[in-house]
Amino acid sequence: MRRVICLAAFVGAAVLPAAVAQPPAGWSTVKGQITFPAGAPIPERKALDVTQDKAHCLSKGPILDETLIVNAKNRGVKNVVVWLRPDDEDPKSKLTAEQINPADKNRKAETIDIDQPCCMFVNRITLARAGDTLRVKNSAPVAHNFFWTSGSNGDQNPTIPAGGEFKVGPLNPETAPISYKCSIHPWMNGYVRVFEHPYYAVTDADGNFTMPNAPQGKYRMVVWHEKSGFLNGRAGRFGTPIQIAGPVTQLKAMDFPELAK
Repeated sequence: MRRVICLAAFVGAAVLPAAVAQPPAGWSTVKGQITFPAGAPIPERKALDVTQDKAHCLSKGPILDETLIVNAKNRGVKNVVVWLRPDDEDPKSKLTAEQINPADKNRKAETIDIDQPCCMFVNRITLARAGDTLRVKNSAPVAHNFFWTSGSNGDQNPTIPAGGEFKVGPLNPETAPISYKCSIHPWMNGYVRVFEHPYYAVTDADGNFTMPNAPQGKYRMVVWHEKSGFLNGRAGRFGTPIQIAGPVTQLKAMDFPELAK
């Protein structure tokens, strides 16, 4: 009798329907701000040591370091990258198709520009989606090059003449930032991050960011800056828990203490 009962339980369990992921109850525009910690002195941006093509590079004045840019008026930090991930600590977790806004299906791959107009990259921090193409332009009257080493997108080191351009893509997603530089002008550098989903942003000059059409519910916000890596150190790679609700979700300003170290 015991064997029959166990077999019946096993059969019953086997025919239960598999759980199906459900779409979120709604979609929200997520807004927030990343700030330099209160009480810490705001770092001074120093002039870079320009050693090549000085007549052009310094034609608009000294070039200031862009490694860390803090707005003295509101302590907002520029060039911080933020993105959503599932509410767990599994490094393999990814957002499901149901958690991506349906309008995203109509998105077409884009061409993302990086220019080098006056011996600095514009933009220094570049965000892209898998399938996009990176177009590196040179609107300067002097030659530049574009050097990067990437695990999923190959190694690049082309010389780009004045008025020229170079394309990389379609891009593959990468979990790590891809650093790039101009070895002709060694003070020039920046980063590209390539995502698999649409929920990412980079902060503006006030430290603000906006992320439209985000799924409502419990998620985590990952915060990264080139100087210090993740907010909250290594554990920060799993992000900070947030609740997304309503048409607009205004998050509290997030201090980034590691930037003051």
